[in-house]
Amino acid sequence: MKQGNKNYIRKNAPVKPVRHDVRQTKTAGGNFIDKLHAYRDLHAHALFSSLGRLVASPFTSIMTIAVLAIAISLASGFYILVVNLQQLTGSLETSNQISLFLRDDVSDSHANKLADSIRQNPDVQSVKLITREQGLAEFQTYSGFGAAINALENNPLPIVIQVLPKNSLEDKQGLESLLKNFQQSPEVDLAQVDLQWIERLQSILEVARLFAILLNLMLGLAVLFVIGNTVRLELHTRRDEVAIAKLVGATNSFILRPFLYSGFWIGFISGVSAWFIVNVLMLILRQPVEKLSGLYDGSFHLLFLSFTDTLALIFVSSVLGVISSWFVVIYQLRQLKPE
Repeated sequence: MKQGNKNYIRKNAPVKPVRHDVRQTKTAGGNFIDKLHAYRDLHAHALFSSLGRLVASPFTSIMTIAVLAIAISLASGFYILVVNLQQLTGSLETSNQISLFLRDDVSDSHANKLADSIRQNPDVQSVKLITREQGLAEFQTYSGFGAAINALENNPLPIVIQVLPKNSLEDKQGLESLLKNFQQSPEVDLAQVDLQWIERLQSILEVARLFAILLNLMLGLAVLFVIGNTVRLELHTRRDEVAIAKLVGATNSFILRPFLYSGFWIGFISGVSAWFIVNVLMLILRQPVEKLSGLYDGSFHLLFLSFTDTLALIFVSSVLGVISSWFVVIYQLRQLKPE
């Protein structure tokens, strides 16, 4: 074939349609997945390598974690103490009842109707009616003046309605309003409740809650400083390694990652150790406290850290470790200038 014919064939040859290369799309997707895998591997390496460094220096790690565990256990222990005090006040509410002494001309049937109407009040938890005969029998039993009572011709005791309000220890204003309503009732001769005792108990509980919050804040700051100082010392020992990494172009996030995991491990292990300490102390105190409660005819049982409280304790201690590590390393990296 001549050269002219060849050029003619080339010029007039049919143009093939352009096809999208499926392999390019697959390569793009593969690159994204590979990046995810590489990112995962970097974090896994930083996670376990930071744990390995803690294990490599057991004495220093144990001392640091022991100090942090004691501090965290003090905060969580006082918290569970306040929770148990609140449980104790729940049993004390039974003594915080309003006593309604009815007039002498009120009959038993009328008193029953009044008690039923009081039970319909949404602010009332329970109502107990004590008739004249029941009051006289209790007085003869517990007063020691049974012979003197028998000498009386008539029963001098009135009908009494004992009203137990809802949330009486938390809502003093509601209790006062309820007491005024009872005093205005025509059947009631006298309505009494020890409001001063309630106010004192509320003040004690409020002080305990406030002290628990302040103690947790102070010990939380202590945890931040201890973990931050520990990470700072580790960064100081690896100063040359960090400087070389910055010289070859390592980013701050790459350098920061293992130190963040070191702070996480310190906070996590300290939180678990603090949970163990608190529960051991509660187990030691459980039997003596329940024995003391039994001597006073009570049914008080110590409350331990719940599942939610345990998760919160470990989560907060771990987050504190990460936050303190981040602040310290970022500050140190800004001060570090590779030569």
